[in-house]
Amino acid sequence: MKKIQILLALVFGITMATYAQVKPVMTAVIKTPTVQCDECKKRIENYMSHEAGIQKINVDFKKKTTTVTYLTDRTNIENIKAMIANVGYDADDVTAEPDAYKRLPTCCKKPEDGGGKH
Repeated sequence: MKKIQILLALVFGITMATYAQVKPVMTAVIKTPTVQCDECKKRIENYMSHEAGIQKINVDFKKKTTTVTYLTDRTNIENIKAMIANVGYDADDVTAEPDAYKRLPTCCKKPEDGGGKH
C-alpha cells in the first residue's frame, strides 16, 4: 500500500511539474507595409530572432505581413512592433524609427524615397 502511495505522489509531482513549465504562447500578424524584398525579410527576421520571448517569426514581403509567435510572459505585441520599428520598418500603427530607416539600403526604402528597385 505504501508503494502505491509513493507511486501516486511521484506521478502527481511529475504531472504538476509538467504543467508548471507550460508557457503562454501567442501568435500575432502585424502589417508591415514598408517591407519591399527578401533583404527586408532577412533583416527583420535576423534582428527579431535574438529577442527575448520571440519563438518564431516569418516576414511575408509579398503580403506585407509579419507573423510572430511569442511568449506572453516575456514580451508583448507593443514591444514587438517597437522592435520592428527599430529595425527601420513600419509595424501596424507604429512608424519606423527615422535613423534606422535612413540606414536601410535603397532597395528597402519606400518607393517615394527612391526605394523598391532591385
